[in-house]
Amino acid sequence: MSNGEASPLLPSAKKGKGIDRSPDESIESTPLLSSSSETPGYDGDSPEPVRDDVSIRSRHSHPPSIHDAKKKTRRWPSFIAMGLLGCVAIAIIILAFIVPDAVQEYAQQAAVIEPTSLSIDSITTDGVRARIQANFQLDGSRVKNDHVRRIGRASTWVANQLGSEKAEIDVYVPDYGDILLGSAIIPPLVVSLRDGITTQFDFIADIRAGNVEAMRMIANDWLDGRLDTLRLNGKTDLNLKSGVIPLGTHTVSDTLIFEANKIPAIPKYNITRFNVEDGPLNGSMLVDMSLSAFNEYPVQLDIPELAFEIMVQGCADTDPFIIVAEASTGAIHVEPLSDVSASIYGIIHELPDSLTRACPDSSSSPLDMFLKQYMHGEPATLFVRGSSRPDGDTPKWIADILASVTVPVPFPGRTLDGLIRDFSLTDVHFTLPDPFADPDDPASSPKVSGNILVTANLPSDMNFAINVTNVRATADVIYKTKKMGELNLRKWQHANSTRVDGKGSDGPILKIESRIIEAPLNITDSDVFADVVQALLFGNKPIRLDVQALVDVKVDTSLGELVLKEVPAEGKIPVKPLPKGTIGAITPKIGSLRVVDSSPDSITLQALVNVTNPTPYTASVPFVNVHLVANGTVLGDGTIQNVDIRAGNNTNLLVTATWSPSKDRPSGRKIGRELISQYLSGFNTSITVKPHLNTIPGQRVLCEALSRFNATFAVPRLRLPGDPSGENSHFIRDATFHFLSSTATFTLVSPLQFNTLYLDFVNATALYNHTEPVGRILYDLPFAAPPGESQTPRLPVEWSIGSVGYDAVRRAVGGKLKLDAYAIVDARLGNWKESLWYQGKGIGASVHLT
Repeated sequence: MSNGEASPLLPSAKKGKGIDRSPDESIESTPLLSSSSETPGYDGDSPEPVRDDVSIRSRHSHPPSIHDAKKKTRRWPSFIAMGLLGCVAIAIIILAFIVPDAVQEYAQQAAVIEPTSLSIDSITTDGVRARIQANFQLDGSRVKNDHVRRIGRASTWVANQLGSEKAEIDVYVPDYGDILLGSAIIPPLVVSLRDGITTQFDFIADIRAGNVEAMRMIANDWLDGRLDTLRLNGKTDLNLKSGVIPLGTHTVSDTLIFEANKIPAIPKYNITRFNVEDGPLNGSMLVDMSLSAFNEYPVQLDIPELAFEIMVQGCADTDPFIIVAEASTGAIHVEPLSDVSASIYGIIHELPDSLTRACPDSSSSPLDMFLKQYMHGEPATLFVRGSSRPDGDTPKWIADILASVTVPVPFPGRTLDGLIRDFSLTDVHFTLPDPFADPDDPASSPKVSGNILVTANLPSDMNFAINVTNVRATADVIYKTKKMGELNLRKWQHANSTRVDGKGSDGPILKIESRIIEAPLNITDSDVFADVVQALLFGNKPIRLDVQALVDVKVDTSLGELVLKEVPAEGKIPVKPLPKGTIGAITPKIGSLRVVDSSPDSITLQALVNVTNPTPYTASVPFVNVHLVANGTVLGDGTIQNVDIRAGNNTNLLVTATWSPSKDRPSGRKIGRELISQYLSGFNTSITVKPHLNTIPGQRVLCEALSRFNATFAVPRLRLPGDPSGENSHFIRDATFHFLSSTATFTLVSPLQFNTLYLDFVNATALYNHTEPVGRILYDLPFAAPPGESQTPRLPVEWSIGSVGYDAVRRAVGGKLKLDAYAIVDARLGNWKESLWYQGKGIGASVHLT
């Protein structure tokens, strides 16, 4: 037997620095095996093995007793059993009460689901079959509570995997009566529960539509802005297992809340093609357009051909929508995170009356309001709804959903700025305001008539026949960036148009011709108008008036007559200045003259005047009054009324003039007397015509502008009887001297055809050879000068005996000679009286002896 066999199994040990074996101990002192009653059962913990060559000494000098050895062998199993029991109890408590809540919180915070692709595999009769691809993992770093994170990681590490059987998920909308929105059948799935391990899903799910009415209500509330949040509740029964260990069936319910601004919106789109042309049937048009939009979601699907109704808003928000077109889409293939193109084909039938009829208490129809937004570049709103007559291949559930939801779609406006390329106005005719019209009456403004020629660019996508039949407009007339006035065509003006195809890359153009008649022109800035008049009168270059207008256009199309309102248009009207010498070329001539009223200080005359209009413009003058000015003094005024001035010669224009020189200032009578005397004597006299602030009553702004200008004319010569040419200006046609009786008679020619002039006093001197006195006439008895030629009574002559002139007369007895005359006369015409001087030269005088 070896030394190990001679040693006891549990030798006594002695505390000391070394461990020594005792040579005196007997081999039989300790049995090799203890009795069965003293041997403990197997509890998983065995006493430490004792090395053969080592003896453990007792800390006492005597060996231990048998009683002490038994006591130690019973203590260790009890401790181990109690510890295991406590651990099991604690584990049960933790697993039953603590771990589930912690694991649930861990799973909610650490779960990360990243959808990578959603594609529609096929469309079924009651829903769609979708292929779903996603990544799932638990990310413990997202859990904020340290204890929850440790417990969750430990628990999911132990469980490793979690699997589910085939399940059906129902989605309800609690805020809408807990109605069913839809259902999805999910195949069996297995996910890894260990932290950081990614599980990739790729499965096919059958999704069925639920309550269509619920979808309609939700969609309409969202589109109308009444949906702040959307709460969805998902419910399902999951049969779970971990590995091969079944975990039973669990009812799972969870609620998701979407904020309205987080719900996917209608994507922004671009119209890449838009073409409108006449349809194959009368009263129809075809629309062909393409849209492009970016799909920002990882969704892939094929959308079948769908049919829609295109509508516009009625007069009021409560009115039903008005269907204007039917449209259908081609098949659309949607790729994730990429551009999507769609082709849309539409047909517009004859427009309904509700679309073109004016709304109550308004002059605009629903079509007018839509086109106004579109033509001003603002997004116009169309409403799109699934067709009530879908294609036969469209599944019923899709047709029901689309037909129950109306989606507002912004239709990008197209500003028509620059549509009008050329704008010209020819054969211009002006009509001055009627002074007796009410301020709100268009007749109270000056009016313009003329031929308008407009060249408009047609959009290249408008490939249908169009004919402009009527136009009306309101336009701002601008000169050098400043507004001069407003041109208002309130009444429809007849028009016609011609379409001309463009050359090369140029698009088609539309030539529109119209004759505007008496369009009111309201002058709003007298300073700007004065600048225009000055440029016309004294400039040498054409001036340019800019026109910014809003034009209403009536057009005939295959859909019928349409009215396009407030189409923005810009144009330029070149206006040529008046030729130099225009004022002098007017050359007024007086045909007849009559007195209509008189007072001691004033006289009112009417004359038929012939004038020449050298300008290309014509005018109608209801009433104009101007001042007649000489030497800065207003001597009277002239009025023309209800006169049409044409280009070229204008005859027999009735002019009324009032002569009242003392009205302006006391010296006015003297200035007026001098002017009339010079005129009667044949001198070159002129008078200035000057507008004033009441030239056109009620048009103060216009008058302010006109009052800055005046025109000076040579006083027209009066046509005397027996002088058709009007060149003979002598009012004394001839004279007869009676030498022996020392008297003289004169033949007078009066330009007045209807009134008699009276001469109350005559103080005249006859001259020979311009300077030599012949004799003097002093006569204070009144005598008349009736219309036409007349003879004066024999007037006494006081000869200048001994003068050269007297000798000339004496030698001319029985013959003739030329004499000059200078006279001061008191003339009376009606109640008007004036003292005038007259100087005549080269008067033919006959000398008789008796």
